[in-house]
Parts: sequence; structure tokens; C-alpha cells
Amino acid sequence: MYAFHAAISIRYWFAIAIDIAIRYRYRSYPALSIASSDIDSDPERTTTPVAACRAVSFVDRQWNEVAVQNMIHIPDDITETVGRALAEDVGSGDITGALLPADLQASAELISRESAVLCGIPWFDAVFAQLCARIETDWALADGADITANQTICRLTGPAAPLLTGERTALNFLQTLSGTATLAREYANAVRGTGTRILDTRKTLPGLRTAQKYAVRCGGCHNHRLGLYDGVLIKENHILAAGSLPTAVRLARAGNPGIPVEVEVESLEELRAALASGADIILLDNLPIETIKEAVAINAGQAKLEISGGVERQELWRLARTGADYISVGSLTKHVRAVDFSLRVTPDRFPGQPSR
Repeated sequence: MYAFHAAISIRYWFAIAIDIAIRYRYRSYPALSIASSDIDSDPERTTTPVAACRAVSFVDRQWNEVAVQNMIHIPDDITETVGRALAEDVGSGDITGALLPADLQASAELISRESAVLCGIPWFDAVFAQLCARIETDWALADGADITANQTICRLTGPAAPLLTGERTALNFLQTLSGTATLAREYANAVRGTGTRILDTRKTLPGLRTAQKYAVRCGGCHNHRLGLYDGVLIKENHILAAGSLPTAVRLARAGNPGIPVEVEVESLEELRAALASGADIILLDNLPIETIKEAVAINAGQAKLEISGGVERQELWRLARTGADYISVGSLTKHVRAVDFSLRVTPDRFPGQPSR
């Protein structure tokens, strides 16, 4: 049994060092979400690196691989996420891969089978880094790039056995995250030219929250809160438990200084109450478009307004034209269609041939 067939847990700490190198390669500035301080800032007047990201994503919407690689935060949990995926697939060892000669080398080409937005390179690289440090990848493009059918986007070289062992896991990450980024690009383009930002939600695939939120930004949309820990969203049951909406907002502010407080409403009456309570963001849940227009007029810029609830792609332009600040769309991350990729592996020799 080859060294790469050792239990995933034994390789874990070595993989951390590899992952640090990977994240250094893809280092970037912190990502933004509506849970951060950008709620009160003007992206066109600031000059920091983070503001540069904001200007690209919020204003120009001219996404390209350079902007993505330099300005979008790479999640810190890649080693853990990839380790779990490999443990799930490899288990105690690849018993088919064990049939290959230990010294057999190979090269491989990663080919896209359809047009899409590329996303997931750090996860793809981390799969092979955890299996075998001698596998090298050479990417023709970076995350956020538009790719076409039958395009070679990466070449790999290294020992044949771990190349084949990691093939499926690496492709799973790439096809899922590219699918998310591709859909995000379509949604971002649907509201291009308006001031409205498309947000994701917490409706993500289990275990892939940070990866999918990264993909959303690669596609040109934006992140809502990452989880329950970094953003306040007060709903009906929270209000009932607190006793009143003003009390709920006051308690949220006292316990989470500096974090915007968002309140969900289902009527114009509730909107007025949320405004009176001093909410920073108000989520308009499943309101008809005419009611949304009234809400925008009543709000008059006092709070940020977010449209949510069963939003379909064909509705985006009309909803964006109401003047709301955000539209949150659960389907960005829960209705993922994988992008088709293939990895063609070619050994440097065939059975019966001597080693080179």
C-alpha cells in the first residue's frame, strides 16, 4: 500500500502546512458582507484595497479573474473541508489505485465541457496537495474567469496513483463551486445597471458554506451573513420572545455592538414599526411588487431594504427597479447544477514498458 493510502487523519497535520502555502498563493483581502461596515460607506469614494473590491463588485460589476484572485477572501477551512471529502471517498485506502506501480508517473489535462464561470481552484489544488506533495498543477486561468466548452484549463503532473485517487473529489469541488459561480454571474448580470445587490442566504449545501459563499462572490453577487454568529436578523418569534420589537432591537444592539441589526417584516405596518425601532436593515418578506414600491417610499432612505422570499430570476430586473438595496436569493446556493469537467490522465508508460 502506497504512502498516500495512509489514513487521512495521519496526513492531516502535514496537509495543514500544504494548505498554508495554498492560501498564501491565493491570498487576498477580506471579503465583504452586509454584516460588515460597508452598510454605511460609499464605495466610490474610498481608496483602500477592500474598497477597491467593493468598487469592482458593487459599482462596475466588471468581474474578471484578476479581480477575483486579488480581492476575494479565500476561506480558512479548506484543509478541513477537503480532508473530510477525502476521508469520505478514500477511507482506509484506494484499493483500485493500489494496483498501479508505485513509480508510475502521469500527466493530466482538465477540460471544461461547457461554458461557465470557473471557481474552486484552491479546493482542487488542496485535494492533490493532501494526497501527494509531488503533484503539480498549472492553471491557465484563475477563479472568476469565463470558460468555454472543450477548453483546457489546467495541466497536472505527478505520480499516477494519487492523481487517479483524487480525481473525483477534486472534480466534485470544482463542478459544484463553478456551478454556484455561474448562476451567481447570471443573477448579477440580471440587475446590472441598477444600484441593487444580489445576496446569497444560509441555504447552502452542508459543509460547503464558506466555499459556496466564496463562489457567489466569484460570480459577481454578494454575501449575506455567513452564519448566525456574524449578523442579527430579528424575526417574529424573536420579537415574541423579547416582548416587543423595540426591546428585541435594543437587546440585539447591546449584545452585538457594531453589527447591523436587521428586522424581517411582512406588511407596511410592520415596516413602520421596524423603522421606529431604529433597524439598520429591513427584510421585506414575500411582499407584492407594488407594496415594495410603497415600502421604498415610506422608508425614504432611513434603512437599507432587502427583498426576499421566492424570488425568481425573471423577476430580478423589475424588483431591482423598485429602488430596494438588496435582493436575497436562496437558489444561488441551494439549486446548484454542476458544471461538466473531465480530467484526462495519461501515464508516462504502459504495462510491459520499462520505467523512464
